[in-house]
Amino acid sequence: MPGLIHVVDDDASFRTAMERRLKLAGYDVATYASAQELLDGLPDDDKPGCILLDVQIPGLSGPELQSLLIDLGSTLPIVFLTGHADTPTTVRVIKAGAEDFLTKPVSSEQLIDAIERALARQAISLSQRNRLDSFRTLVASLTPRERQVFDLIVRGRINKQIAYELGTTERTVKAHRHQVMEKMQVRSLAELVSIAERLGILGANDGTRR
Repeated sequence: MPGLIHVVDDDASFRTAMERRLKLAGYDVATYASAQELLDGLPDDDKPGCILLDVQIPGLSGPELQSLLIDLGSTLPIVFLTGHADTPTTVRVIKAGAEDFLTKPVSSEQLIDAIERALARQAISLSQRNRLDSFRTLVASLTPRERQVFDLIVRGRINKQIAYELGTTERTVKAHRHQVMEKMQVRSLAELVSIAERLGILGANDGTRR
């Protein structure tokens, strides 16, 4: 499926024209007259899709809806459309993560190009999110003692130091370390540190301080 495009605009004729154009290009389309309508049927962002969002809409404005969706944890990329571009708004929404900011009237080529980029970025972010979920599952499979060993390994502790901190023997630490590497499905300490950083278990310079 090429993706579901959510068109949010208070101009009914614009919504109809946009729906026709996008369907001709092979997309599924859902249209909304206001930000609230989109929020009421909040789309599933695990499916390919993006939001085409007018800046000036009654009620919640486009940028306000963008902030709200970010707070709700939505990963649906947003392409803004406006009849009156102004630089401060453009800069603000792009900084907040908007995929693009297009001025009406927009050519089909420009529109499809922005949508394709948005869908490509969403695919990358979904794959990263799935990867993080799988890392969390692996960490959750560690026993409490293995988790302690994991936390100390990624902070650069050697077996002798870990044994001292946990009140156990080096041999036991080695066995736990082996289990941690197996369960986390890694072959090197660098991979383990990278996972810890990506999960926020470890600050970027945490492992190098000592």
